[in-house]
Amino acid sequence: MHKRSESDFPHILLSDTLRVLTLNTSTSYFLYRDQPMGYHYDMVRDFCRQHGLVPEIIVAENTGAMMRMLQQGVGDLIAYNMPVTNALKDSVFYCGLQQISHQVLVQRALREDTLISDVTGLIGKKVTVIRSSKYQDRLENLNNELGGGILLEAADSDTLVVEDLIRSVSRGEIAYSVADDDLARLNQTYFRNLDVTLPLSFDQRSSWVVRKDAPILADSLDSWFGGRTAEPDFMRIVKRYFEEAKGYLDSDRLSYKEILGPGIISPFDAWFKQQGKRLNIDWRLLASVAWQESSFETEGESWAGAIGLMGLMPATAASLGVNGDDLFDPELNIRAGAEYLRHLLNVFDSIPDPNEQLKLSLAAYNGGLGHVFDARALAEKYGADKDLWAGNVEKYIHLKRLEQYYNDPVCKNGYFRGDETINYVRNVISRWEYYKEAVSR
Repeated sequence: MHKRSESDFPHILLSDTLRVLTLNTSTSYFLYRDQPMGYHYDMVRDFCRQHGLVPEIIVAENTGAMMRMLQQGVGDLIAYNMPVTNALKDSVFYCGLQQISHQVLVQRALREDTLISDVTGLIGKKVTVIRSSKYQDRLENLNNELGGGILLEAADSDTLVVEDLIRSVSRGEIAYSVADDDLARLNQTYFRNLDVTLPLSFDQRSSWVVRKDAPILADSLDSWFGGRTAEPDFMRIVKRYFEEAKGYLDSDRLSYKEILGPGIISPFDAWFKQQGKRLNIDWRLLASVAWQESSFETEGESWAGAIGLMGLMPATAASLGVNGDDLFDPELNIRAGAEYLRHLLNVFDSIPDPNEQLKLSLAAYNGGLGHVFDARALAEKYGADKDLWAGNVEKYIHLKRLEQYYNDPVCKNGYFRGDETINYVRNVISRWEYYKEAVSR
């Protein structure tokens, strides 16, 4: 790409496209269920919607590459938490979405846990962080400030990311870790037994960035940000990523063994049976998918926008002829969900073992076809079996959270948080096996 001779906002408006540089992370930009998502992505989309622009997302490998690409004219805007530093103020405008963040202690907050409410409470406690990270640097400095006593454990940076350690705290596998507060708050929506309120560092300002030759774009982004922070759409985006529950505690949901009665799984069995017969899918499998997606709640909508009994993304449902409020109609929702699952089974029909075909189809139903294609490509590249789920494609779904894998040339869909999809496949099949034992075909 070549730098535009004039690259400020009026020329961007004429082109109808805003070229956006960002990173593949759980807080900035990622694909889920084959749809683009992310806090920064949704904010960029809101800005573009206000000005009739289409965002063109350009994913860089790291922050240094983003800054070089911006200065080379590859993109118009960096939509990412770039630290505000005096060294860069002469060469860029800090503008648009601006945040103040700090590092926080990640600790478990179950009834039997004693929360640390002051940094002095860390003395004598083991805190696990990624080796050679800014979190290790901060803990070492804090330890010196306290006169010693924090037991610092440095974990391997090649096989772990910060979110792995957050998950380990939730599971009780480690006692404490450290994360930036936005990442910690996002993960708290998956693991609601966590407390992330204790700050461990000074505040750090961060912001989006544009070049110095784009002052009108900078002013437009500042005006948008200043005028939108109290607006419902803006607050809805914040709530989507940092407040709405994405994971669940087992105690929140009824056991799937609590079926309605002899031979009856749900009030919707007639429609499951109808679509199962039409599409040659065991109706009890459709019921299992529906329970996993919605707990048989017809009016539900997930944080990602999946709607109704079968948890369908609106774009997916539209491709199957179901739009708008019709998604909340249980009969139409089941029909579209069953058709989508049949489509996925057909996509993988070259796989010899029907059980493996099903597992890959369920993984795609939950996480998106793109990530399953990536995981199969990685499996093939690294000598695993791309037609086998357990220990093979499943392994690479999980590894797609690591930069060296999602940036691999064979990957086309970037970062992926795969643990939910791995659990999804296991849970749907486990529930289906129970339904087959409890309810006749």
